[in-house]
Amino acid sequence: MEPAAAETPTLKRALRLPHLVFYGLGVTVGAGIFALIGEIVGMAGGRAPLAFLIAGFLAAVTARSYAVLARRFPKAAGAAIYAERGFGPAAGRIAGVGVALTGIISSSVIALAFAGYVGAFLPVPQAPLIAALLAGLAVLAWWGVKESVTSAAAITILEIGTLTVIAVVGLPALLDADLWRRLVALPVTRPDLDLTVAAAAVCFFAFLGFEDIVNVTEETIAPERNVGPAIALTLAITTLLYVALAAVAAAMPDRAALAASDAPLSHMFSELTGLPGMPISAIAAIAMLNGILIQTIMASRVIYGMGREGLLPAWLGAVEPRRRTPLRAIVLTAAAIAALAYAAPLLQLAQATSYLILAVFALVNFSLFALGSREPEGELHRARWFGFFGGLLTTGFLIYEIARRFG
Repeated sequence: MEPAAAETPTLKRALRLPHLVFYGLGVTVGAGIFALIGEIVGMAGGRAPLAFLIAGFLAAVTARSYAVLARRFPKAAGAAIYAERGFGPAAGRIAGVGVALTGIISSSVIALAFAGYVGAFLPVPQAPLIAALLAGLAVLAWWGVKESVTSAAAITILEIGTLTVIAVVGLPALLDADLWRRLVALPVTRPDLDLTVAAAAVCFFAFLGFEDIVNVTEETIAPERNVGPAIALTLAITTLLYVALAAVAAAMPDRAALAASDAPLSHMFSELTGLPGMPISAIAAIAMLNGILIQTIMASRVIYGMGREGLLPAWLGAVEPRRRTPLRAIVLTAAAIAALAYAAPLLQLAQATSYLILAVFALVNFSLFALGSREPEGELHRARWFGFFGGLLTTGFLIYEIARRFG
């Protein structure tokens, strides 16, 4: 006899708006600014704030599409569901695998950066450190979504406070009017434009996080009311922080040293205050744990949701009945993160993540246009041209950056 549908384990609804905002901030802030500020300043120089603004604008356009689609399809697989509804199962698989890979690759980036920060004050071998880290975070992700996100929220408060302190102590350097003219100057030559766009593509990695919110809609109370505001608040807070810190970093006299540092925010703090940077390295390492934890949750939920929807093997859609979390998907995600962390350098991983997520964003935007065009009225219909514009924008940016890099 077949078991009743009610007896099938499902994900537990436990998240409210504050949980979602901290979830988004935890992965966004921990993943980007702690790991890549040095690389971005090394690429863009004084135009680092502009690069962050460009990336933030691209993210904001797509965020609208995500918010609209999440209200209509509150499913764990997020972008995979939107693309499947818009263009069919093949598009759904492409989008879902792309999103899961961005979580996995970006977690590998953060794991490498974590090892760099820890190495700044403890002589610990990288490989066993990363293995122990991922095993511990996988156990926490299995334990429960509310427990995981609550732990992440506490760390998020710590990391945002740290970034705010660095921005505040760097403010005196930004009072120079001539410096501000240089920071806000638009690129006027092709080489300057190429470098700014290249830096913006890497900055885009630092905004990954708002789209993760839609992947926990099945674990959210009243997702149709809470998901949209959570996405908007996450983007607003991170953009403000990123632009302020990028301006402080661009104003530093020795950008080359910052770009070469394995612990760039620790370096910034030491240069700005004359104090040891070890506390910042410790906080940065903790913040990165936060980013990996939340990306592990996100990627595992996408894999779980695709298993449930028939877009991946059904055994990946199983829920562990005692904790009501997708254990199989969590184990697969953690193993993939570890494999990539041992295989590729940080900047190349971040660039690959940015290209992947830009392609997924384009597909999600065009899915909104396709779905809205099929309906004579309603929210999807009203937002369809916004989705079309977002699709053109993200596709154009992706094509320009790939042509610049490989042309």
